[in-house]
Amino acid sequence: MMPFDRMSQRESYDFSLSILIPVYNDEDVLHALFDRLIKNIEPICAAYEIVFIDDGSQDRSVDVLRAIRKQNRHIKIVQLTRNFGQVAAITAGLDHVSNDVVVIMDSDLQDRPEDIHKLLDAMIKEDVPVAIARWVSREDRFFKIFASRLFHKVSTRMTPIHHPQGLGMFRVIKKQIVEALKTHPEKTASSVSLLYWMGYDYAVVDLKRDGRYAGVSGYNLKKMFRLGFDRIFSYSLWPIQAASILGGILGLLSVILAMILVFQKLVFTDVMLPGWTSLIVVILFLFGVNFLFLGIIGEYLGRIFIEAKGRPKYVIGRIYEKGGN
Repeated sequence: MMPFDRMSQRESYDFSLSILIPVYNDEDVLHALFDRLIKNIEPICAAYEIVFIDDGSQDRSVDVLRAIRKQNRHIKIVQLTRNFGQVAAITAGLDHVSNDVVVIMDSDLQDRPEDIHKLLDAMIKEDVPVAIARWVSREDRFFKIFASRLFHKVSTRMTPIHHPQGLGMFRVIKKQIVEALKTHPEKTASSVSLLYWMGYDYAVVDLKRDGRYAGVSGYNLKKMFRLGFDRIFSYSLWPIQAASILGGILGLLSVILAMILVFQKLVFTDVMLPGWTSLIVVILFLFGVNFLFLGIIGEYLGRIFIEAKGRPKYVIGRIYEKGGN
């Protein structure tokens, strides 16, 4: 591997670079993305590759990428057979990069290609294997920002994964960290969460996040909740521990209530016992709690089932690389 030294006279880096970009229905932004990437990468790195992972796009994204590839053979296209999700697409990209340092960024130009060198400089200056963007300002919908902050607070409280608020997907990673991630082939945990869990040092770089160049975000409410559940249930026993504690508390309260009712019946025989309404409310509440517990147990069992099956996180339909079309 080449040394990680900055060649200041040429403002270039003495290592090879892989830019990993998941793509999903982004035909309108790909030409602008490519132009800005080339403008900012070629002056600072002679040895580079751009790896696009098409995550089952339904538009002309692959056709556009193939047309761009005819202009620049540094481009590799990994086409998945269907939409497996951004997490799986990133995993596929990490499995197909080959250079010394990997840049992970979104395709919608919210992550600015002009900021790649800032991440690389921070990684070198602080002598760490990873540098991650922290968004000091971002042009996103209020709901998305609120959901992101809520996810961070819940994740920090419920899991051992702790990191500063506002960190994004935009980051640079040395190849040895990529290889370390591959030694944890979990199906239900994302590579990003694994990176935090493994505990490697990283630099934080404050950056501005632009608005989307075109189209709408594919991250809807359902996907946001799924991402949160994946981290909680993959890295924490807190839900099932909380269920056990709540079950114990309810059990104790039921014993206390039973003792009170028996005491009232024996000592105050003329006291009227609670009516049917309160009884039904208590029964429905306890049934609801039981079903909640079953759902929590089901989440863990489902993840065990998925891991035991050993199915891949993604399936490749075709790869366009050197020597290909």
